[in-house]
Amino acid sequence: MFGPDVSGPLLGIDPGLSRCGYGAVRRDGSALRAIACGVLRTPPTDELPARLAALSAEIETLVDELRPSVLVVERVLFQVNARTAIAVGQASGIALAVAARAGVPVVHYSPNEVKLAVTGYGGADKAQVAVMVARLLALSAIPGPPDAADALALAICHAGAGRVRAAVEHSDGGGAGRGPVRGYERAVAAALAREGSR
Repeated sequence: MFGPDVSGPLLGIDPGLSRCGYGAVRRDGSALRAIACGVLRTPPTDELPARLAALSAEIETLVDELRPSVLVVERVLFQVNARTAIAVGQASGIALAVAARAGVPVVHYSPNEVKLAVTGYGGADKAQVAVMVARLLALSAIPGPPDAADALALAICHAGAGRVRAAVEHSDGGGAGRGPVRGYERAVAAALAREGSR
């Protein structure tokens, strides 16, 4: 489930056509460090082909500059709003195509998997995720906008439970931040127990 320990950064992509979040983290010893984050935007007033082409060019530039070892993309799930689901799917497809052309492997995680990995709770809200992202990466402020924080959370998720634990201990000296990681470990243990009983 989690990526190998490689030297390149992990680039998270929170796909969207109007706002596509990106966030890159690099392993710094036993901790994780943010090296880039932000949002790629395309004007809703532009024609769809132009928007897709612009988003593709922006993601290509990111991949060229950051040279990630893996692209971590949020898995497209069913959404009540069909228009939003289509736009997310289009942006996700663009990211996958760019990664394929650059020879960068891609992994997917659902929103609940990311929340569980970052906060220890699969039902966490965006604000809770953003707070933990700032803590795990030892940032002085909560990253924004939310799409950028979500993209960083994707990268953290792929870094793995052990890396998350190390980052928490690094950011607060091994103190109160360890609760969410223990929650994550309990959830993983419970899932493995359920699998074993089948």
